[in-house]
Amino acid sequence: MTLGNNEKYNLVRGLGLLAAASIIIGNVIGTGVFFKARVMTCNVGTPGWVVLAWVAAGLLALAGALTYAELTSMRPHAGAEYVILRDAYGRISSFLYGWMQIFIAKAGAMAALAVAFAMVLNTYLDNELSKVLLSVPLFGGTFEISTLQIVAIMAIVIFTTLNSASVAIGGQIATVLTFVKIGLVALVGVGAFIFVSDGTFSHFSMDAAGAACTDVAAAQRFGSGEYSFFAGFAAAMLGALWGYDGWNQLTFVAGEVKDPNRNIPRAIIGSTVLIMLLYSLVHISYFYVLDPLAIASVDGDKAVAQVVAERFASGDGANMLAGVAVAIFTIGLMLSALGSLHTSTLAGARIPYAMAKDGLLFKTFGKLTANSIPLNALLLQGVWASILTLSGSFDALTNYTVFGSFIFYALITASVFIFRKRYPDAERPYKTWGYPVIPIIFLLVTAWLLGQTLYDDTTSSMIGIGLILLGLPFYFYFTSRNNGGPADDEVLEEVLGDDR
Repeated sequence: MTLGNNEKYNLVRGLGLLAAASIIIGNVIGTGVFFKARVMTCNVGTPGWVVLAWVAAGLLALAGALTYAELTSMRPHAGAEYVILRDAYGRISSFLYGWMQIFIAKAGAMAALAVAFAMVLNTYLDNELSKVLLSVPLFGGTFEISTLQIVAIMAIVIFTTLNSASVAIGGQIATVLTFVKIGLVALVGVGAFIFVSDGTFSHFSMDAAGAACTDVAAAQRFGSGEYSFFAGFAAAMLGALWGYDGWNQLTFVAGEVKDPNRNIPRAIIGSTVLIMLLYSLVHISYFYVLDPLAIASVDGDKAVAQVVAERFASGDGANMLAGVAVAIFTIGLMLSALGSLHTSTLAGARIPYAMAKDGLLFKTFGKLTANSIPLNALLLQGVWASILTLSGSFDALTNYTVFGSFIFYALITASVFIFRKRYPDAERPYKTWGYPVIPIIFLLVTAWLLGQTLYDDTTSSMIGIGLILLGLPFYFYFTSRNNGGPADDEVLEEVLGDDR
């Protein structure tokens, strides 16, 4: 069985360094940096520990990025994480990873980002989008479709359509929206020191004792009788890591990056460092304006950054910003959510494409259009993300798979040791800085976070693993359907290329 020898079209390397970096930054900087400060303050109690959690999570992401840079520069192809897992551990591990990305992680993230955009727009329009359009009794409950959900689905449709044009256009859109995101973070981070007259660094000597901290487990809630610092800091780290999630985004479109041997490492490492600096700045500004108790007490549906922006009009810069401060932030937050939706849509479709080329998904998802876009794969994730948007189940799905995601991150990072041993003479355009210490640190910290999460939230962790293992019957179906699939050498030559 030969895969793709008669393919009429091939993926095009249309992403330069700026576009490649923008895909990472555009996906990472979403809504987490604006919302997570409340829960993280509840987890660790003081500004210093919150900022340290962001720095620690950033360094962990950087350790992973340094390792990924070597792996991806060796395998600069579509769905690089998928093919790295397969080459290191075999087809079952890569299929389960792809299963999680297609049906849970990527689609769930797209649904969550689209709904986040609609919710911010709904607040801006005084809840005009909260109207229920359809209500149907279902399984003892009520299934409802609201205007808000329709707006969210339309956002998914629009960005699926935009990504159907060409990867170069997609990269240009990502670049524009990324500059908007950086501008939004800078507005809050720098504006807090310029436009808020009563801000003070004395807040850094205070703590969040006495805050209600709703929806935060007692063992992870600062000041509670059951509080454990290790559990609290681990929870804060996971919250920060969700804010950094997407540092590996470029691996999905590695097959479409120009001069990948140079641009992939530069984009991955440079973007991660920039994001870490921006996140640290903006959280310092939060605590400059608000004390820890105030931040921990912010309404869970409201961004801490929005509360900070509302204070702009009360300071010396009132005449400059006046009533537009919140409007600027709100519009920026909507564009930030759309930017992450765009890059997530662009990158996510490359996973079903790689799986179909590998014989582990229906062949139609491995086809390209005349402009070198995996259109059917794009449509698959767009339709499924829309269904999750209607079901409202995406939040639970993404929460359950955080645990599973880090299992795969650890496996991919550990593959650098396997490749070094298995392919000692292979060309490595970039070698992991600090090898083997940096990958080992990443693996040790990840193991601690996984162990702590499994102990603190056993049910969600096991459900996450169970959802991933649900892919096994589909794996056996596709392998039996394709008589075991293509031979390994054939797969590697066709999907990974001749530079093994």
